[in-house]
Amino acid sequence: MEELRPQPANLSPLTPLGFLERAAYAYGNCPSIIHNTTIYTWLDTHRRCLQLASTLSSIGMERGNVVSVLAPNIPAMYELHFAVPMCGSILNTLNTRLDARTISILLQHSQSKLVFVDHDFTSLVLEAISLFKPNTKLPILILIADDEASTPTSSPPFGFMDTYESMVEKGDPNFNWVRPESEWDPMVLNYTSGTTSSPKGVVHCHRALFIITLSSLIDWGILNRPVFLWTLPMFHANGWSFTWGMAAVGGTNICLRKIHVSTIYGLIKQHDVTHMCGAPVVLNMLSNSLNTETLDKPVKILTSGAPPPPPVLLRTESLGFIVSHSYGLTETAGFVVSCAWKPEWDLLTDTERAKLKARQGVRTIGLAEMDVVDQESGMTVKHDGSSRGEIVFRGGSIMLGYLKDPVGTSKCMRENGWFYTGDVGVIHTDGYVEIKDRSKDVIISGGENVSSAEVESVLYLNPAVNEVAVVGRPHKLWGETPCAFVNLKNEITEKPTEKEIIEFARARMPHYMAPKSVKFRDELPKTSTGKIQKFILREIANAMDGL
Repeated sequence: MEELRPQPANLSPLTPLGFLERAAYAYGNCPSIIHNTTIYTWLDTHRRCLQLASTLSSIGMERGNVVSVLAPNIPAMYELHFAVPMCGSILNTLNTRLDARTISILLQHSQSKLVFVDHDFTSLVLEAISLFKPNTKLPILILIADDEASTPTSSPPFGFMDTYESMVEKGDPNFNWVRPESEWDPMVLNYTSGTTSSPKGVVHCHRALFIITLSSLIDWGILNRPVFLWTLPMFHANGWSFTWGMAAVGGTNICLRKIHVSTIYGLIKQHDVTHMCGAPVVLNMLSNSLNTETLDKPVKILTSGAPPPPPVLLRTESLGFIVSHSYGLTETAGFVVSCAWKPEWDLLTDTERAKLKARQGVRTIGLAEMDVVDQESGMTVKHDGSSRGEIVFRGGSIMLGYLKDPVGTSKCMRENGWFYTGDVGVIHTDGYVEIKDRSKDVIISGGENVSSAEVESVLYLNPAVNEVAVVGRPHKLWGETPCAFVNLKNEITEKPTEKEIIEFARARMPHYMAPKSVKFRDELPKTSTGKIQKFILREIANAMDGL
């Protein structure tokens, strides 16, 4: 067989962009996008993406150019996931909750050539552009007009070259889209939620996104023509790859401009939603709202990010949601570990099932290898559920690297062939991995490692607690001690005191792990994807009077 070698017929680069072309043939007249009164079919979406890619190409967007977008989950945001790379350019989706200074830094760092801007963010982007360094070439601005207005804006405001719909209309529906020369060609640039002093721009190639998309669909068991409600921001790791995934299976994308619990329940009923995604905070919202209602039909919901507290999982599933738990990073293009469910677990109690489901689990089929290694020796930790180490990966969906940051890239993508996540975890006897903390979130108190996630899980058992985050607070004797920031449920009439919360925790866990201080807050600081911003809480804790 030595004479058999790769040939042009089997060397076509892998790319998820081809999913849209197939969807136009296989699901042509089926609905692709629904947003308020707007309904597109897959034939429509395919045509519109080709037209937009054609116009982008005609104004000079080409291979290697970065095209940014600042928009919520609206049809334009979905279409741009195909149209931008279909002209050869690299898609950069920006977090809609960033301030002007941060957006300015990211646009300059990425050297973005063009920015699509939703009408809600025009003043924000114009302010960001005004902060550019002198003599810096400014990007072209394109307005995405009000999708709910009865008379859409026909001409762009000052500073904008054109409107989104105008660019679609001008394009050629028979445009021969630009296929990647290599499957390793960059396709997207996603910035993590790190500090703006050193932006972490994660670059993914066509191959990685093809692999993660198919892997995610298979792992979650998504069949043809699901109805997907976009409660997860598409700018967050490209909606965990389900932007391209919905085209692969001919799904219906239900777009959602703003997250409101009553709206979510209304859309679930109206469109018979089958699937949705969200951080654990979304589960908390759905199960704690005064508008909470039991579903007529089960809805599958995939959560990722911080480990969902078992009490939150129980409440959510009691309403009819079928919760799946996954784990991934921006650097992995989506989730690469999931809690693959075993039939025998169905026989366990609700509490036992919730604890198992809160674990991250085993690698998905798109990930080649996963391990938890001792941070000093690099050896695999014992499979005993208590020996801790850093979670590491190998696989096809790992990023190419950080843009303009070879040092940052080499720190996490090491010569031994592993990608180091920075997350601390354990391996249970059944081989399932469980995150215990981010490395920076581990609280070292008197030489003991305290898992903030474990403390939070216990505090969530308190019926008065709505949300909680635990960070380290400086201590003269112990170095640091756990400090809990607690948001209480609105309907609670008799609110617990700091002492009562501490005693609640001490009754359920080792005393050294229980919080030594509790601060009540009306709201916990969060990212746009619902992750609690612990670095802000750490700053607050550090500024408190020492203990």
